[in-house]
Amino acid sequence: MNIYLAIIIGSLLAAWFLGVLSDRLSARAMRPAPPEELADVFDAETYARSQAYTLASMKFSTVSETFNTLILVLAILAGGFNLLDVLVRTAGFGPLATGLAYIAALALISGVIGLPFEIYHTFVLEKRFGFNTTTPGTFVLDRIKGLVLGAVIGGALVAGLLLFLRETGPYAWLLCWGFAVLLSLGLTYVAPTWILPLFNKFTPLEEGELRGKLMAFADKAGFELSGIFVMDGSKRSTKGNAFFTGFGKRRRIALFDTLIKEMDADEIVAVLAHEVGHARLGHIKKRLATGILKAGAVFYLMSLFLDSAGLFAAFGMEHMSLYAGLVFFVLLYTPLSLALGVVANAVSRKHEFEADAFAARTTGRPDAMISALKKLSASNLSNLTPHPLTVWLEYGHPPVLARIRALAAGR
Repeated sequence: MNIYLAIIIGSLLAAWFLGVLSDRLSARAMRPAPPEELADVFDAETYARSQAYTLASMKFSTVSETFNTLILVLAILAGGFNLLDVLVRTAGFGPLATGLAYIAALALISGVIGLPFEIYHTFVLEKRFGFNTTTPGTFVLDRIKGLVLGAVIGGALVAGLLLFLRETGPYAWLLCWGFAVLLSLGLTYVAPTWILPLFNKFTPLEEGELRGKLMAFADKAGFELSGIFVMDGSKRSTKGNAFFTGFGKRRRIALFDTLIKEMDADEIVAVLAHEVGHARLGHIKKRLATGILKAGAVFYLMSLFLDSAGLFAAFGMEHMSLYAGLVFFVLLYTPLSLALGVVANAVSRKHEFEADAFAARTTGRPDAMISALKKLSASNLSNLTPHPLTVWLEYGHPPVLARIRALAAGR
């Protein structure tokens, strides 16, 4: 058997199996009553709903992942990637246009296959538990805008990579790396002004107690903000959240309108302090540096396999091409991606604990951070007792109970 085919099929099936096993174990880890620390926000009805939501989400995940994995494995074994390549080549485009058309066609096929699951998740599952506020019109517009952005940004990225790989010789991976990093940093810089407003409305937080407390904390922490904005998160969901966008002098915080409705001013200050903690403790810089180094390693590995006849034989390809090599390498990279994802999640969970501790220390109100976490977990119907395997595989944030206990212990 082709070794590349064995690695790709094996890793796809392993990822599917781990996901299913994780869900089964988390379902068994559920308890009849909420942990004592959360009993004040999870009454019997809320706790029952959170467990029902968790189980429904697991079932949905199992069905969707099983279907997607099956389709992908069948496409590989049946020579679907070659059939698409032959079809695209009949158009008679040049090498660059053919490559863009091939990858665009794969992305479109993937989107069409996943669309029924997106519709079900949004308008059935999320609606059943009272989360969805997305209208059909908003859903359609979001998908159209996503397609346009994907075509522009993804097209620019793929075109740049293909040109460097074709024209610049054995060290093309270095130029690909630099190009991808610059494009990513550029998008991060312009996203707050040009991209995010395409999907949501951002309104400056009005003067008042909340803005005053947030600005006072930012000044105390020596953290410069270009603005504090309220985002109309309720346009799509009742779930609350907050996040930073941009970097340098363009840093701004966005608070979901749903978050403002759920929490008092001290709790929202604690949420801001947590986010500031990520910056002050160097988490953002470390994440950026790690991402850049990882991208370099990926592009170097890619350069080793792009012209591998065995890799193309695994997909039954009649022709070798740079654009197909990019796609096949992404699939070959699956096992390493899974392993690195586990490590990244572990580091992320550590950073979340540190940011929580920073918020408690700088605000002097660990109780406010605990209260904010409790409210978020209750309003989002979080799973309070995920299995350790689920946390290990999937959680970039520690389970809420672990965070509350760490804050209560003063860590």
